[in-house]
Amino acid sequence: MQLMSLFPEWILTHGSASLVVVPLMLAVLTALNPSAKIAWATVLAVTALCVFTSLGLLLQVISHGPIHYNMGGWQPPLGIGYYVDSLNAPILLLISVVAFLCTIYALPSVAAEVEPKKKGPFYAAFLISFAGLLGMVITADAFNVFVFLEVSSISTYVLVGMGASRDRRALTSSFNYLIMGSIGATFFVIGIGFLYMQTGTLNMMDIARVLQDIGPNDRVVQLAFAFIVIGLGLKLAMFPLHMWLPGAYAYAPSFFTAFLAATATKAALYLLLRFTFTVFDPSWDFVATALMILLAGLGILGMLASSLQAIFQNDLRRVLAYSSVAQVGYMLLGIGMATTLGLTAGYLHMINHAMMKGALFIAAGAFWYRFGITQVSDMRGLGKTMPWTMAGFTTAGIALIGVPGTAGFVSKLTLVRAAAENGWWWAIGVIVVTSILAIIYIGRIIEQAYFHPVPEINGKPVARNEAPYTMLIPLWIMALASVAFGINAEWTTSLAEAAAHVLDAGPNTVIPGAHDVMPVVPTVTGGH
Repeated sequence: MQLMSLFPEWILTHGSASLVVVPLMLAVLTALNPSAKIAWATVLAVTALCVFTSLGLLLQVISHGPIHYNMGGWQPPLGIGYYVDSLNAPILLLISVVAFLCTIYALPSVAAEVEPKKKGPFYAAFLISFAGLLGMVITADAFNVFVFLEVSSISTYVLVGMGASRDRRALTSSFNYLIMGSIGATFFVIGIGFLYMQTGTLNMMDIARVLQDIGPNDRVVQLAFAFIVIGLGLKLAMFPLHMWLPGAYAYAPSFFTAFLAATATKAALYLLLRFTFTVFDPSWDFVATALMILLAGLGILGMLASSLQAIFQNDLRRVLAYSSVAQVGYMLLGIGMATTLGLTAGYLHMINHAMMKGALFIAAGAFWYRFGITQVSDMRGLGKTMPWTMAGFTTAGIALIGVPGTAGFVSKLTLVRAAAENGWWWAIGVIVVTSILAIIYIGRIIEQAYFHPVPEINGKPVARNEAPYTMLIPLWIMALASVAFGINAEWTTSLAEAAAHVLDAGPNTVIPGAHDVMPVVPTVTGGH
């Protein structure tokens, strides 16, 4: 592939490690930096580098297959390995791109919402959270997943709490998130402990090899699966384990809310896919039952209940937060079908939702930045006072509804096709009903903005006061992406199909050095 010539050799050899190491190292310097603008520029440079690196890794995977990187030169399963394939490479790029766009947006947003003396630590905590998400996605070591999960979570609790300078309820939301997140992490690590007890290894694909020898009837293995699914279900806001999410999204600083909404649940959903389909065996009865009844069933309930809750919220951020829980339901429905088309639909909606929801939260932050607006009822006339911002919000909103010609329509249509292929006609009905509910909760926001007069102050209409370009640029990139990938979805669909094929293959491959060897797969060794 010609594009590969644009990337230097170090990306092809050490890019996997640099994705995690560079943000963690620069976080220390950022925390000590007294200048908020230099701290912001550092974060911008780091996220830009991660975009470049993750794109290089994705192209390398497409051209040459999966990448194995052995940290410190230690071969798995004794050492910690990083693994990049068609399942996680797009998510690494997604997290990096969203982080970069949100960092552009952060310059005015953080200046308005975070106390001056806390800006350096705020940006440092963001880099740690960012590195934690990338680490969760790229590592091939089960305990390392837990470590990065906690690295990302602890910094996230801090970042949510820093919204207290704007709204004191951020402290309560951060505490609730901490409690629920700790419970989720505890469940997850207990599940990993059970797996280690039965397999004697922490390398995920080595665990998969040993589990094939143990078989599906081992009670400890079944218990491990249950703990892991519940732990990750809390992290990805699976209904009804989502109660931490509305508060965290509503009261965190706007910049971090946009990043969190577009990436955190996606990383946790990736882990659910990785463990369910490539560590455990989806053909085993207890896994298949969990997919159909637990994931698909709770996905359907989440779609309905959270869409209804979104309709009755007046806080714009809580409307979007409950919408996120409903959209996670769409993804879980596709995954629960456990067919190639269903997995493609769930994965595709995960990518598309990141673009749409990121744009919506960026616009919501811009509304607050200019006019202090957080309530839907206060959005009267925004179509005239902030026309470009509101137009970006509307574009992402109609994509979330699933209007033809948008990314949301493509993934919902794929989900409908998957449900029809499975004979789940009732699921198609739920998709249609929840899409109508989305018209209601997004439509009433648009109606307030475009069909109500501009409020008056001292007898004069509020003057036009558009968001700054540093907010408009990332907003419109995400909004236009949600349209572009609806008009031509070939690239995103091909990524989703490649991911689905990895999941279809099941636990049939192992990392070189974990007993069996795949000589066709390139292995990269880290420095000693």
